[in-house]
Amino acid sequence: MKKISYLLGIAVVAVISACNPLDKTYKQLGDLPAPAAPAASVTITLSAADYALLPKGNSAQKSLYFKTVDSAKAGIPLILAAKYPTYGEKSSATVTYAAAPLSVKSVDSIYNDVAYTLKPADYTLNGGTTTYTNFSATQIITWLGIKYPAAVENQIAVITFNFYEGGATTTGVQQSFLFKGGVWTKLYTISPAQYASIGKGGNNNDFVSADAALLPNYFNAFLKVDPAVSATAKAGDTKYVSYKYYAGGAAPNTFQRVMVLTFDGTNWTTTSTPGTIVFAKTNGIWVADNTVTLKLASADYKFIAAIPGIASDAAMANLNSFGNFNIQGGATSWTDDQINNGIIALLKSKYATAETDQKFVITYAAYSGGNIVVTKTFVFNGTTFVLQQ
Repeated sequence: MKKISYLLGIAVVAVISACNPLDKTYKQLGDLPAPAAPAASVTITLSAADYALLPKGNSAQKSLYFKTVDSAKAGIPLILAAKYPTYGEKSSATVTYAAAPLSVKSVDSIYNDVAYTLKPADYTLNGGTTTYTNFSATQIITWLGIKYPAAVENQIAVITFNFYEGGATTTGVQQSFLFKGGVWTKLYTISPAQYASIGKGGNNNDFVSADAALLPNYFNAFLKVDPAVSATAKAGDTKYVSYKYYAGGAAPNTFQRVMVLTFDGTNWTTTSTPGTIVFAKTNGIWVADNTVTLKLASADYKFIAAIPGIASDAAMANLNSFGNFNIQGGATSWTDDQINNGIIALLKSKYATAETDQKFVITYAAYSGGNIVVTKTFVFNGTTFVLQQ
């Protein structure tokens, strides 16, 4: 009897093993994929620890700033990939990063090469006469263009001349100018009185190597108490400060240098205004999201209202007057197509360098018996802007 029971047990096990139809199916399916990681959103300001995540060849790892927007767009995705490896598709990250300190490196800053004192004959170069040996702020800029017709980018000119302002002439005024972007621009020049106020006055009026670390503090103090600057200063403003520097050693050893400072709302510092870029995770890779968000302003409505034939004359006049699109019907009403065409024309004017597939989220005011806000998304297809359906 025991023998029979034993044989029956073996038979049952054999049948169960042989009749499991899912075994083959499981083998064919292989390993089941892991569930997709969820999308997430984060807003961060990069810290020293974040820059340390960059590869050694990336200069921002040591400098703790990105030199250009393009270098930030290339480097930040590496940080995000290391910092947020579990973030899924369509995740977003708004990243604020440190930008390179603003600086000016002149093509030639040797003081004797860039300094010039006007002679009586110089005042005739832009139509003046030797009878009036002085220049106004506008005249000196014109004179620079005539004096230096072949000026190159970042060329410095330190000019001593008779300055005419407010009906009076001040003789021997020294001002510095920088040729940048094709035009001469006046710089903020440290005056003899300012050098003297910190014990640097005298015949030379200059700074030396021992002063280097103190210069930002000196210049901040000068700018904050100068009413011509402080009266209008607002956060984000920049000042190009021109100063004389004695390097020591053999000649030529005296230079005219420029330091760029930015106003943070309280102080003038050498720290640049941080940059912010939005990134999106697409196909497993963090990429800069170049979506533009635009809320139409008064000037935008007037631009659309002035487009010939974009809508009826009455509708265009109504938009120009009220700064919103009437969509409730009647002689002054706009159709949806007319509004879209107007926005497309505006986008072509504002964003001539749009990138293919770049999105533009537009918000505008409309009136339909009451004020409403409408948001639409347009995409640049490489040729024109089209409404995203």
